[in-house]
Amino acid sequence: MNGLQRFWGHLKTVTRHRHKVIVHCARAGILLQGLAHDLSKYSPTEFIPGVRYFDGTHSPTEDERRSNGCSQAWMHHKGRNRHHWEYWTDFSVEKGGYAAVPMPRKFLAEMLCDRMAASKIYKGAAYTDGAPLEYLMRGKMRDSMHPQTLALLTRFLTQLRDEGEGAMFASLRAWVKEK
Repeated sequence: MNGLQRFWGHLKTVTRHRHKVIVHCARAGILLQGLAHDLSKYSPTEFIPGVRYFDGTHSPTEDERRSNGCSQAWMHHKGRNRHHWEYWTDFSVEKGGYAAVPMPRKFLAEMLCDRMAASKIYKGAAYTDGAPLEYLMRGKMRDSMHPQTLALLTRFLTQLRDEGEGAMFASLRAWVKEK
């Protein structure tokens, strides 16, 4: 794949992903968050490595990390986008190091919308409502997430798998509105 193909491929993938997140956020009752979702991906810090490592099958940050030992794009992204659980870490006096804290509802809801959209984009026709939960269970991230965040994420993704999008979005909308 040449540079121009990677440029257009990455731009198209990021934009398609954002549009899916916007639709999902509208269904979750958090449309304004959806409209602002992942705008940092168009910044040079994130976009240039995204193009350089784009292949259309998975996140370019994975290859940037393998190539360089870390992903500058990911560090930039997670520090500016509150829908990532990694944003919600702080120094814990009790643990003597950094630890995750519970995510606020509206950002956890946006994270769910983001995970669904990413699964749909990368899996394409092979997507099922169980795919986002499978990704969560397969990854190591759950070991570092705050237990409350993990429990809620698992709850909604399990409902998605078992009852479908309509039921899950209805529950999510109601949960986000609770005081």
